[in-house]
Amino acid sequence: MTLWIAVAATGIGCYLLKLGGLIAPQRVLDDPRTRRFAELVPVALLTALIAVQAFADGRTLEADPARLAGLGAAVAALLLRAPFLAVLAVAAGVAAGLRLLGV
Repeated sequence: MTLWIAVAATGIGCYLLKLGGLIAPQRVLDDPRTRRFAELVPVALLTALIAVQAFADGRTLEADPARLAGLGAAVAALLLRAPFLAVLAVAAGVAAGLRLLGV
C-alpha cells in the first residue's frame, strides 16, 4: 500500500508543478533569472542522468570500461558535430564491440 501512496503523491506533485507553471504571473516568467533557470535545468538534469548511467550499476558505483568508452566515443562524435543518430550508433557500436572482445 505504501508504494501506491508514493505513486499517488508523485502524480499529485507533478500535476501541481505543471499547474504552478500555468498559473504563474507573466512578470515572473519574463524575469531573466527565471528564463536562465529554465534554459539550464534540462541540461543539468540530462548531465546527471548520463553520469548515473555511466558510473552506476544498480546501487553501486562501478565504472564499466565498455560503457565509459562508448560515452567517450559519443563525446568525440558530438565534438565532430555528427548527427544525433550517428552519435548513438557510434556509442553503441564502441560499447558493443568492447563487450564482444570481453572488456
